Amino acid sequence: MEERANAGAGTLTVEASAAFGGVATGGLMCLLSMSSIQFGAALSSSAISTYGPAGASWLRLAFAAIILALVVRPRIVSYNRAQWTSALVLGVTTALMTMSFFAAIERIPLGLAVAIDFLGPLSVATIGYGLSRRLLWPLIAALGVLALAHDGEGWVGDIGGIVFALGAGTGWAIYIVLTKKIGASFKGLEGLSISLMVAALVATPFGFAGAVSKLDAYGLVEMAGLAILVPLLPYTLELIALRRMPTASFGILMSLEPAIAALAGFVILAQPMTLLQTAGTALVVAASAGATFSARP
Repeated sequence: MEERANAGAGTLTVEASAAFGGVATGGLMCLLSMSSIQFGAALSSSAISTYGPAGASWLRLAFAAIILALVVRPRIVSYNRAQWTSALVLGVTTALMTMSFFAAIERIPLGLAVAIDFLGPLSVATIGYGLSRRLLWPLIAALGVLALAHDGEGWVGDIGGIVFALGAGTGWAIYIVLTKKIGASFKGLEGLSISLMVAALVATPFGFAGAVSKLDAYGLVEMAGLAILVPLLPYTLELIALRRMPTASFGILMSLEPAIAALAGFVILAQPMTLLQTAGTALVVAASAGATFSARP
């Protein structure tokens, strides 16, 4: 009896350790993904200036799609209608989200763009629970955005940048849901590979003409490297992370992204933040984490 109890306890310990290891690994992947996205976005400033937001988006999506297709070699003819539908919707969403986000950071500071971006998934997550106290979280985040939009002397950014950031936020909310679905319905990274091909095709009419005429050998190397930083590496890490950890835990960790964006903006783009803007970033992070945590069953 004692041996059986000890064996049972040992099994539980191993299972708990494995579960913790999965969550810890997923958490590390989330942090790497966020850092890759935000520092990659900051490093894209020169590319956006050269090729335009649509051109830079198309080049990055095209390179990412080619690289991942060569590695994964998706079996295109083997997928059913439901798999194709989810991959097509995710691809279109990814293209529009990427182009909108690049258009936003061309016009407004990176930290502000990411904070506005967060309002999309945050609002969807809370409104889905009806008129309840959870609606407080988007209001707190909105106050944080207002604080970020003021540099102590006046309002920063422009209306166009804010609209594009809101569009990217809407796409992000859809992207999170679809990425979880893609990860469950495809083997390995095949779903991600197909969706990136779709995204590159969708972005082609918007970015091809403006980008190809200005592309040289240096630009090819630069865009290939940036494509790995965003979107290839973070999308891959997020897909694997969502398989290893609960969506709620994933959402709480991703709440740190506005803070990482502010750091990337300061380090790479020399976009300093006032005390008020730092407090605004903290409000957005707290609101996102609070909304995700309060939604847990």
